[in-house]
Amino acid sequence: MEILWTGLHAFRVRNLKLIGKSSLWMFPIYGCAAFLAPVMRRMKGAHVLKRGLVYMLCIFSGEYISGILLKSRNLCPWDYSKSPYQLQGIIRLDYAPVWFLVGLLYERVLTR
Repeated sequence: MEILWTGLHAFRVRNLKLIGKSSLWMFPIYGCAAFLAPVMRRMKGAHVLKRGLVYMLCIFSGEYISGILLKSRNLCPWDYSKSPYQLQGIIRLDYAPVWFLVGLLYERVLTR
């Protein structure tokens, strides 16, 4: 998903090569999404807004914790410090709708 996201950003800045990129550090971070599965099973039957909000908060927490750890070692592959909606350059609050939807997508993948 990150390759797709960064490739689409290239389109937005009119780079028709549509080069997407990531970091090897992201593999274990995205792998942590598997820890959402027990949360998702417990929330089965809850309203979609409640589920999406919980998943969004979990994803923000994972992003923040991993970002703090990587940043402390000068290894963080992302820097949101130029965004007006950032927190310590590690998370972007304007990504809340994206993480809400990604959480619901993960739910479909992880709970089948």
